[in-house]
Amino acid sequence: MIPLLGFPLVEPGDDVALLIMEALRANDLSLQQGDVLVVAQKIVSKAENRYVRLADVKVSAEAEALAEKAGKDPRQVELILQESKEVIRVRPGVIIVEHRNGYIHANAGIDKSNIRIAADDPRVLLLPEDPDASARALRKDIADLGAIAPQVIINDSMGRAWRNGTVGLAIGTAGLAPLYNQIGESDLFGNTLEVTEPAVADELAAGASLVMGQAAEGCPVVLARGASLKHSDCGSADLLRDKSLDMFR
Repeated sequence: MIPLLGFPLVEPGDDVALLIMEALRANDLSLQQGDVLVVAQKIVSKAENRYVRLADVKVSAEAEALAEKAGKDPRQVELILQESKEVIRVRPGVIIVEHRNGYIHANAGIDKSNIRIAADDPRVLLLPEDPDASARALRKDIADLGAIAPQVIINDSMGRAWRNGTVGLAIGTAGLAPLYNQIGESDLFGNTLEVTEPAVADELAAGASLVMGQAAEGCPVVLARGASLKHSDCGSADLLRDKSLDMFR
């Protein structure tokens, strides 16, 4: 896991692929076959201008009622509802939802961390519209700049059922198989693996998140080298468990 140090702040409309190429050069690095770039959701959302001014949000009656229950700003709750398929759980301070892209996420991934906020004009940042499409575009743009097309993971920090704390998880992928199906392989003692299927995209997303940090580290891109992931154009949907098989809802 190699951090791209000195990465600049990203603004709407910035060319993230170009910024990554410049950061690679500044860190005396070049892409090699099989490299994976893990990119923080935050800079993708910023570049795609996924900001919303709270002053522009029209609050529904449903959002007002849910905001009172959760103790949250009704305008932000309205955005959570707009970004979600279903509200799963609510408690003071947090609303667990199924995001419209399919993953279970607190507050639909909407937050105010690591963004500039004017006290008199607050705004929030939404997740990318289509993280898989963002990952595919980033992979292509880097290749168009003359580099080897890297495998790409867009990660975001999420909580997990039954566990405290957050970890980085993959919300978008391009050029890699996010699951490594080892069913049918043998273990050390010749036993046949029956259910083993590591979520390799999530494992790399979590490792990169540790390198990135969560506060003022300013390291939104990590180069993961040596993972040897299989190529695939399937995107991150393979990581999502079908609702009919979800035992925790």
